[in-house]
Amino acid sequence: MSNPPAGHVARSTIRPNAETPGGTPGRASRRTPARTFLRTSDGVRIDAAYRPGATDADAADLVFVVAHGFTGDADRPHVRRIAEAFARHGAVVTFSFRGHGASGGRSTVGDREVLDLAAAVTWARGFGYARVVTVGFSMGGSVVLRHAALYADDREAGTDAVVSVSAPARWYYRGTAPMRRLHWLVMRPAGRLVGRYGMRTRIHFVPRIAPRPLLVVHGDRDGYFPLDHPRMLAEAAGDHGELWVEPGMGHAEHASGEELLHRIGAWAVARAG
Repeated sequence: MSNPPAGHVARSTIRPNAETPGGTPGRASRRTPARTFLRTSDGVRIDAAYRPGATDADAADLVFVVAHGFTGDADRPHVRRIAEAFARHGAVVTFSFRGHGASGGRSTVGDREVLDLAAAVTWARGFGYARVVTVGFSMGGSVVLRHAALYADDREAGTDAVVSVSAPARWYYRGTAPMRRLHWLVMRPAGRLVGRYGMRTRIHFVPRIAPRPLLVVHGDRDGYFPLDHPRMLAEAAGDHGELWVEPGMGHAEHASGEELLHRIGAWAVARAG
C-alpha cells in the first residue's frame, strides 16, 4: 500500500514526567530532555522521548532516531540501553511504534510504521541538529530502509544516514522457527490486517536510499534471519552500502553489545552528511 508523506508534525502534546517537568518539545534547549506525543500524517499519536547527548558529543551536531523491534517500546530497558550508548556520540530520540507502549493505533508490522518514523525524524530536526541518523533493529531495521527511500527528497522528514540491524530482506520469510511463530501470531484472526499490510517484501526500496550512506549490521548467529538476508540488502544497496557481519551475534537489540553500539555511533558521526 502507498504511504502518504508524514511531512509535518502537528503541535506536540507534553506528557510531563520526572525527566521533563514542563518541558517544551522542538523549541526546547538541546540540553533539556523532553517527552511528548507526536501525531503522524494518518492521525496516530506516537509516544516519543528526546535525550541530549553527552557534552563532548555536541560537536557532532547529530541526533540518532532509534526504531525498535516488534514488541519493543521506548521504555523497554534494551531500548534505553541503546539510547544511552548512542548518547555518547550525539543526541537521541526514541519512540514507540504504533500499537506499542503508550502509542496509539495498531501495529502493521512495518508497513505504516514508516509514518511513525517520519514524525520522529521531523521532531528530531526541530531541535536544530544539522544531521539525523536513523537506526533500526529487526522490524525497525526494515522500517528505516523504507523510510530512507520514501522520504529521500524530504529534507524535514528524511534522514542523512541509515543503520539497519538484524533486518529482514523479505518479511514473508518463514524459514526459521521464530519467524514461523511470528507469522502464526500476526496471522490469527485479530491480526489478519497486520498480515495483509506487514508481510511484504522490502528489498526493492534499498537502491532508492542512495546516495545516503547505509550500514547493514547482522549477526552470524541470528535465529530469525540467516545471512542471505543482509547479503541481499547489501547487494541491493550497491556502492553506497556497507555490510558488517558480526561473529557470535544473535538478533537485534538484545544481541547488540556495547562495543558494537559505539562502533555504530562512530560510523554515524563519520558518515552522516
